[in-house]
This record gives sequence, C-alpha cells and structure tokens, in this order.
Amino acid sequence: MKNDVNMILLKSRILDIWNENVFTHESSAKWFEDLKVILTEFFDVEFANYYIYDTDTFVQLKWNHSLSKKLNAIKWQEIEPFFYEQDFVENSFLQKEDRVNREVAILLKDEENQILGLLTTNLTEKWQKFSQTPQVNDFIKTISKLVKTIRRSVFLTQQEHQYRNLFNVTKMFHSTLEVGQILEGTLFAINDAFPDFESILILSNDQERKTSVPYKLFDYTSERTATVEAYVSGEITSELANDLGVRLLNVPIKGKQGIYGILQVSTPIDYLFSVRQKEFTSMLASAAGNALENAKLYIQSHRLVADLQLINETSRKLNMNISLEEMLLFLRNQLMKSFHPEQVCFVFMGVDEYKISTASSEFFHSNGGQLYIQHVANHFIKMKDSLFVADLNRLADIKYEYRSLVAIPFREQNTITGFSIVLHKEPYFFSFDSFKLMQSLIQHSSLAISNSALRNKLQEMVNRDHLTNLYARTYLDKFVEASMDEEDSGVFVLMDIDNFKQVNDTHGHQVGDEILKQIASIIQKKVDQIGIGARWGGEELALYFSQMTITQGTEICCQLLELIPTNTNPRVTVSIGVSGWKQKDNISFHQLFHNTDTALYEAKNSGKNKLSIFEASHLS
Repeated sequence: MKNDVNMILLKSRILDIWNENVFTHESSAKWFEDLKVILTEFFDVEFANYYIYDTDTFVQLKWNHSLSKKLNAIKWQEIEPFFYEQDFVENSFLQKEDRVNREVAILLKDEENQILGLLTTNLTEKWQKFSQTPQVNDFIKTISKLVKTIRRSVFLTQQEHQYRNLFNVTKMFHSTLEVGQILEGTLFAINDAFPDFESILILSNDQERKTSVPYKLFDYTSERTATVEAYVSGEITSELANDLGVRLLNVPIKGKQGIYGILQVSTPIDYLFSVRQKEFTSMLASAAGNALENAKLYIQSHRLVADLQLINETSRKLNMNISLEEMLLFLRNQLMKSFHPEQVCFVFMGVDEYKISTASSEFFHSNGGQLYIQHVANHFIKMKDSLFVADLNRLADIKYEYRSLVAIPFREQNTITGFSIVLHKEPYFFSFDSFKLMQSLIQHSSLAISNSALRNKLQEMVNRDHLTNLYARTYLDKFVEASMDEEDSGVFVLMDIDNFKQVNDTHGHQVGDEILKQIASIIQKKVDQIGIGARWGGEELALYFSQMTITQGTEICCQLLELIPTNTNPRVTVSIGVSGWKQKDNISFHQLFHNTDTALYEAKNSGKNKLSIFEASHLS
C-alpha cells in the first residue's frame, strides 16, 4: 500500500501545480520549477529539464523562453527510434556534454497520442525502482495531463494577446487610409510581439513611402533567395543566414490583389519560431496588406482624377496658339509640379546634332548633363521605347550623380523627333505609375509640339524668300516698324544689283537666279546676328541693323561693296543706299524707306558700284 499512498500524494502535489499555474502568463516557467521540487522529493533527482514540442522539434523551456534564444533544440526524427513502443527511456542521448551520467527521458502524449513534450531527469535509484511498477504509467499520464493543461492555458493566453494585438492594429488600419500610418502600425505591432528581435519592412517599389518607419526597397537582384521566394510565392519562408549571424523569417505583406512587400524578422541563429508566432505574423502581415491595398486603391482613385486633370490642363494649354518654347516651359513646370524631378531637359534631334531647348535645366548644358543626354540618345538610336531606370548606377560602370532617370520620346507619326529627360539623385524616386503618367503626358504633348513645329515651318516659309532664303519684304517691314516703336536707333539699307537685266539677257534667268543666291549668301554671312537681310523685290535687296549708328552701318555696307564683286560669278557690282534713324528724329518707316531709296538713286546715278548716305552730314 505504500506505493499507492505515495502515488496518491504525488498526484495530489501535481494537482496543486495545476491549480497554482494554469492561468499564469505565457512566459512563466514556475510550474516546472514546482514540478522539479516534487521530482526531487519523490525520486531524488538532481536536475530536470522540460522540452516544449513544436513543429517536430523539442525546445528547452526557460524562464524567459518566449523572449530569448531557444537553446538545445532536438529534432523528433533524431530520437524517435528510442521511443519505439515505449514512453520513457534510460539513456544518455540527451546529455551531450557528459555522456557518463545517464538520463531518464519521458515522452509526454495526450489521449490521442499526440506528442506534448519531453521530460528529462538524471537517472536515480528511486526512479529505477519506480519505473518497474505499474504506477509509472499512471505517473506519466498525470504529468501529461498537467502539461496538456498548461499548454492549453499558455496557448489561450498567447492567443488572447495575439488577437488583442491584432484587433487593436486592425482597428487602426480601418480608421486610416494613410500608408505611413499603416506601415508604422505594422512595425509597432511586430515589435510589441517580438521586442528583443529586429524587424524591418521591405517594400515594393510602387509603394507610397511617406513614413518615418525604417524600411528598404525590394530589389530582385540583391535580395536573399528566401526573401525573393516569399515575395513571389506569397508564403512564409525562413532562412538560417549564417553570414549575418541570424535566422530570418520572411512574411509576405499581401492583399487580395497583390503582394506589397515583406515583413522580415531577424532572430538569433538558434531561435525557432513556433506555429503560433508564424500564425500571428502571417495574420498581421495580411491585415497590413489589405489595409495597404485599400489605401492604395483610395490613393489611385484620387490620383486618377488628378492625372486626368493634369493631362486635360496640359493638352488645353499646349493646343493654344503659343510658341514652341512657351509650350516647353509650361510642360517643364507641369513635370516639376507633378513629379518633383531635380532636373528636366527637352532635346530635339537635328541632322548632325542635338538641340537643347532653353526650357531645359541649366545642368544639361554642362559636361555632366551631356552624359545623360548621350546615354538617352544612344538608347533611342537602338530602341524606340521610353526609358525607365530606377538606379542608373546599377547599369553603368561610371557613378552617376542622378540615379533615377526617365526619358520619353517626342514622336511625329512613327519618327522620334526628340525626347524629354527627368532626373533625381535618389534611386527609385519615380514610381512606375509616375512613369506611365509621364508617358501619357508627353504623348499628348507630342502632337501639340509637332503642330507648333509645323506652324513654325509654315511661318518660316511665309517669312522667307524661297529663292534666296533671305527674309521676305513683309517680314522686314514688320521687323523695322517694331524696332522703331521699341528701340532708340537703327540703320536701313537698300541694295540694287547693277545691270542685272543685262546679266539675265546675256546669261539667262537661271544664272541671274544664281547671282541672287550668291549675293544672299554673302549678306547672310556678313550680317548674321547683327542684322537681318531681305529680298525687297526683283534684283533689290534690303538690310536692317537695330541699335546701330549710321557710321557702323555704313562700314558694314562698304565691306559688302567690296565682297560682292569678288565673290560672284559672273562678276556683278551693287549700288547701296543707306539711311539711319534716331528716336529724337520722330520719323515713320515710310519716311525712312523714302530716305534710303533716295540715297540708292543717288548711288546708281553717280556711276554705280557706289554707296550713298542720305544726309550723312546731319545724321552721322
């Protein structure tokens, strides 16, 4: 009866442990400390350990087991053969540091034969005697019931904490559509669940990132394989990262329509995540993913309206009758306002060179800016598609100052006539959505720019004489009248080819036309950037110099008087009449023309190949 009494007392003591510890906090290991006292009293054990069973692994219970490293983990398959058709063994397979001491290892199971845990003690004489009695099975069942109850209590406590945490963070998610707040709430919740571990958000490139939460951008080319696998598959992955000295848990942040990033938790190498911990992180990440998705849809709906307004406003403005440079300046302002680049450039392709618009940032006129233009130009020589580079330094041997680049071509039908470039120093600055909107904006602008260029060509054709490429008389008339309204002085010149009828009669009109083109070429080279030349009619040509004195104008005309006979074939001479004006003279363009025509008449009547100045003594 002594053994029966001892068994009753033993079960009574174990019941006391249940009463005292069943509702304790999940991190408490007091129940096992109490059990060790009982084991010492009844079996003279000197040490005892308990291993929690989770995900086919036994992990040693510690006082702070939920917060610190999980040491001495044992895989079930490593010890399963020892427990074939028995619930306890007397062996040294667990005591790896000292194999001289023998141990007792008791496998604890529930009524359905599911493993609960593993109890180990040193092998004592009392245990050896007790293990030979029928009561040993009753003892193991009693300990198993205690462990099952404690496990259930811990599970409920953990579950309550998890769901309370999830409830609070989900409540916050439903109360905001701010991406920054959602990310902050996610990281706060994971840090609350794992305060001793480092957690980070790895976000996809198309996410709004206005948040103070630490994060990094997901990059297929540099992320670890397990992280990429979690992002692609949408399933949790774990990795033993020996090179970093940590174990990584990668939890995809996914909604119904996609995956928006990875929630990554770093722990010590010998830490093992429990099923409940993985469930919690998975539910948290899913709640965050759905919240991000809702916020993104909300932002996209508002952005869509703003994008349509931007395109409509831009199209309406660009289709007004404004100059090309005014169009490009407006387009630059629209790009700066909507996408916040640090540099903007518009380039148009010529036959042998690229023309940079004056609406471009000054940076592109530097050697550094030319590198970006050349890079983009080379791209469009090979390909016709827009260029979207998240980090230019990852693609090039040299290190670029501006790492984010978007280049979109201007098209006239299927021909690329130029391109726009936007730059930012920060890599991954422009989202893919921004890139698509820029494409739409530039495509809408291309038609207006092409129309403007066509209008300019038509106007140029109207303004120019088709034979000599000098300005037409109507253009010169308007130019001189505007100058006389806005400026202080100027010089007007009329030039007549001597004996031009004789040239036509002798050599034919085709040679006569060639003579006109030769003289026009001489004039354009001489007066370029200081005045304009025009075909006044027939064999008469005209020049006008703004803000120039009669003396300066006469000097240029004297040079032309010498250049023309030596640079024409057949050789011809010209007669020139010169007249100037000053604001104080208060004369009209009609009077100025009359004065110059009078001077030309005098030059021709004085023997031709001459220059005459109207009232030179008074006006000079």
